[in-house]
Amino acid sequence: MPTIKVPVTVPSPAEDCDLLRKAFQGWGKNERLIISILAHRTAAQRRAIRATYAETYGEELLKSLEDEISGDFERAVLLWTLDPADRDAQLANEALRGWNPSNRVLIEIACTRNSSELLDMRRAYHLRYKRSLEEDVSKYTTGDFRKLLMPLVSSYRYEGIEVSRNLAKSEAKMLHEKITEQAYSHEELIWIITSRSKAQMIAIISHYKNEYGKAIIKDLKNDRQNKFVAALRAIIRCTCYPQKYLEKVIRLAMKGQRIDVNSITRIVTTRAEVDLKEIASTYYKKNNVPLEQAIKGEISGDHKKMLIALLGHDDV
Repeated sequence: MPTIKVPVTVPSPAEDCDLLRKAFQGWGKNERLIISILAHRTAAQRRAIRATYAETYGEELLKSLEDEISGDFERAVLLWTLDPADRDAQLANEALRGWNPSNRVLIEIACTRNSSELLDMRRAYHLRYKRSLEEDVSKYTTGDFRKLLMPLVSSYRYEGIEVSRNLAKSEAKMLHEKITEQAYSHEELIWIITSRSKAQMIAIISHYKNEYGKAIIKDLKNDRQNKFVAALRAIIRCTCYPQKYLEKVIRLAMKGQRIDVNSITRIVTTRAEVDLKEIASTYYKKNNVPLEQAIKGEISGDHKKMLIALLGHDDV
């Protein structure tokens, strides 16, 4: 479930644009006003605001925001204001241009979006960067990771609840054989993990545990230093249990002396209209601390206010 709160009576896009323009003018920016508007509008409403703003003032709203705000607050506002498909395209491009084997952003996008959303992202990527996502996967990744990510980003997974028990049994057997052999990049193993529906994948891993006495994730943890194997684990977890996976991303982002602000911002801005309430509930069950309280303790200023607003806990 979403966490954002939208007013019962929403001002017109023209009214919102007028207030945003005023927030950018004068001696000081009105960050509170920016948050009170943008953090409380749906994707369709934000799209209408951007179109009206460009038509009225001859400038893209994102450009005005870039000129007026900065830092982590700017990052959160810009990601949130983008259309979801454009936002995912930007995040995917950033992940590929800064590629390293520990990067999980592309896996996160490919496994937590439905097939239509992933197709929209690929279209947005092509429009924005004048090349396909697959081209950049091929350009920036190598070897087994290219072999894994290419079908993952281009897959159109079935989203129904139907499951083939016989197929689950045979594919669990095949996965067990290849994992036992440490043949982690075997074509069939990659094909199963990157193409099977969520329901089918859950059936496969359930049969795997029942038949072989150990969860597939634990068997894959036998090779803890292998980053490719870590990517396989991430795909299985993210496909089968996305809210649990994303909760763990946030939890790990807050560990240590230096928090991973980008990961927290990414999860909050991309899931606030989707399932952030479930992620926050999972976080509380796991840590016995409300997510908004944890964020308040680690993040400050307008960036904190923006994230708290998207979590539905501001006073607007």
